[in-house]
Amino acid sequence: METVGSFWMWAGFAAVVAAMLAIDLFVVGGGKRHRVTMREAATWSAVWVAVALAFAGVLWWHLDATSGRAVANETALEYLTGYLIEKSLAVDNVFVWLMLFTFFAVPAELQKRVLVYGVIGAIVMRTVMIFAGAWLIAQFHWMLYLFGAFLLVTGVKMWWFADEKPDLEANPIVRWLRRHLRVTTAFEGERFFVSREEGGKLVRYATPLFLVLVLVEATDLIFAVDSIPAIFAITTDPFVVLTSNVFAILGLRAMYFLLADMADRFSLLKYGLALVLVVVGAKMLLIDVVKIPVLLSLAVVATIIAASIVLSLRKAARERAAAPAHGAKA
Repeated sequence: METVGSFWMWAGFAAVVAAMLAIDLFVVGGGKRHRVTMREAATWSAVWVAVALAFAGVLWWHLDATSGRAVANETALEYLTGYLIEKSLAVDNVFVWLMLFTFFAVPAELQKRVLVYGVIGAIVMRTVMIFAGAWLIAQFHWMLYLFGAFLLVTGVKMWWFADEKPDLEANPIVRWLRRHLRVTTAFEGERFFVSREEGGKLVRYATPLFLVLVLVEATDLIFAVDSIPAIFAITTDPFVVLTSNVFAILGLRAMYFLLADMADRFSLLKYGLALVLVVVGAKMLLIDVVKIPVLLSLAVVATIIAASIVLSLRKAARERAAAPAHGAKA
């Protein structure tokens, strides 16, 4: 696998991620039970984006000094494009989390604990999948075409079923867990398991919070299967793929609390994400026919996401403006 990442670059990246996770867990109360405010979520969202952009700057500076300006420019653009794609697709993940928390009526002060484990699990899963994907592509070039076709189909399905609401009661994971585990009827604080004395012996019960955690990890895996092939359309360098993925995931929890109360304002965003997958899938299928510049890919993805956000906000504003008039008429 060809990569720009040296041993010290990998070590530096791992150190940054470990430090940021430690700060999140132990300094800003990632492991403490409390309701995350909008101000806290906005502040940490800005911090995560700033760290991701600072990493891009350091990456460019290092490669400019060691590999030349052309390599530095190309790699930095690949990183930024991958980061934007992963960050955009992660929004859909956020909306699914919101649906899960609403369905299980998870109190706001308990959501943060679940998402901490969810983010850590997502980093581990994506690391394994990225190295596996990079190895497969290095060994079998035709895997790029398979990934491209998969993204096209996924994008079309996302567009087609954008307004569908999944039935969580019929979810096979939930049904399997309820059949094989004793589950309490109520939350037990932040605990995933509790023990109760029954018939003179202790019986272990899972709590609804554990069911939510399992579903969060399952959705992380599903979205990883969708999003990781998308960045391989931009670059097959595992260092660029992993760093852009991880930095996008690190800010996911803060982004959830920032967007949780505004989800209904982005009703058209899912169509934009579907279009991004279709465009990226087409790029991957054409990789040996047309060489599409990374800068053009970045511009197209940014334009699609920006347009879908603007159109969503306009649609929401029109609906809010029409609501009083409709009520008055009635």
